[in-house]
Amino acid sequence: MNHTKSRPVTFGMIVGNRGFFPDHLAKSGREDMIAAIEKAGFKVITVGADETKCGAITSRDEVARCADLFKSRRDDIDGIIVTLPNFGEERAIADTLRQANLDVPVLVQATPDTPGSMTIRDRRDSFCGKMSACNNLKQYGIPYSLTTLHTEAPDSDLFRKDIAWFAAVCRVVRGLRRLRIGSIGARPSAFNTVRYSEKLLEASGISVEPIDLSEILGRIVRMKDSEAEAKLDAIRKYVSTDQVPVEALMKMAKLGTVIDTWMEQTEVSISAIQCWTSLEEFFGVVPCTVMSMMSENLMSSACEVDICGVVGMHALQLASETPSALLDWNNNYGDDPDKAVCFHCSNLPKHFFKSVKMDFQQIIAGTVGRENTYGTCEGLVKASPMSFARFSTNDLEGSIDGYVGEGEFTDDPLTTFGGAGVVKIPHLQTLLRFICENGFEHHVAANMSTVASAVQEATGNYLGWNVAIHE
Repeated sequence: MNHTKSRPVTFGMIVGNRGFFPDHLAKSGREDMIAAIEKAGFKVITVGADETKCGAITSRDEVARCADLFKSRRDDIDGIIVTLPNFGEERAIADTLRQANLDVPVLVQATPDTPGSMTIRDRRDSFCGKMSACNNLKQYGIPYSLTTLHTEAPDSDLFRKDIAWFAAVCRVVRGLRRLRIGSIGARPSAFNTVRYSEKLLEASGISVEPIDLSEILGRIVRMKDSEAEAKLDAIRKYVSTDQVPVEALMKMAKLGTVIDTWMEQTEVSISAIQCWTSLEEFFGVVPCTVMSMMSENLMSSACEVDICGVVGMHALQLASETPSALLDWNNNYGDDPDKAVCFHCSNLPKHFFKSVKMDFQQIIAGTVGRENTYGTCEGLVKASPMSFARFSTNDLEGSIDGYVGEGEFTDDPLTTFGGAGVVKIPHLQTLLRFICENGFEHHVAANMSTVASAVQEATGNYLGWNVAIHE
């Protein structure tokens, strides 16, 4: 299980060159790109400068050499950067990617010419060569990504931002393929909204490992209190529990211990858990704090067995490397058409709150009793940039659909319970209409970052999902 940030991103690199263009540009361009990648904190795998002419790829022999290197490091390479310090040999680039067959994201970069250096000795023509390289990749059926500007110098601030964006794309693709999700309990009968197709997720490499809630509760019955002491201590350190009975805390600790152990044994990375109202009626606590702690540790956890919801949480978390939450698009905020209240009971990670305390679930308490609903994390969400995402399996069309976008959590005053915050999203009414017209769920994943574009690129361009971006 992944309790911390994922391993650093490693890029394969292909240097383009063409025989009748200046070789010194390929040589210096290779060095400049390696320096830019390493300065950004990433690793690079590429053929040596003495293994091919200038360390670039032009001939069939060089294609085979580079492809063999990439295949031998398949488990290490998360994405490939194609750098064009001059026009480049477009066919060699496409052949290398085809022969390596890594099926990872590809970024195509071209270095700009300098107006004062346009003689035959120094002219690059990368501006033109990039189009030819992309044309060949399109013919070969190889998906690829582009830099913000058509040409960017490797040492520029803009390319530094683009390589960080591309690394986020690679993390999302790597993290969603071969993802294993723990499905704990059955979908609550009142929540038709969280129905999904396990088979459509499996086709994208996402597996779901189910366990019945009775098995979780049965394992808890067999536990001694001493087996949950470590988790109990972790809960008390995580959130203020002054107003919570110790009996309820021990129940949470046992629940958390059993879930942690099961996830470790089954090698699942994230989870979605049944809540309303089985756990409250038949066990006597809500799972919110246990789930909040998992999300805080980058092991996203969604309520109501919302599997597609936790996929959205995980995608945002992979892109930003910070915790995600699952929220309801819940209320209007006064008369401002671009503001709304996002809310949950709540299991938001501590990362989201101005301050947080443990309390009871006020909504369910009215039916099952306050004493059976301790364990929520209550507080107001702090002001921050916000990215949001929602994915849904479209069983009628056999596709996975979704939307992403960005906005902000504001400091607007709000008097309520649970975990809640005011969001401001440009053209919010257009987004809400899109959600309703397309039948998306009321749950939305949120992250305190600006990574919507990277998530859309990863899921749309490389996983083949139908993902719209709200702007």
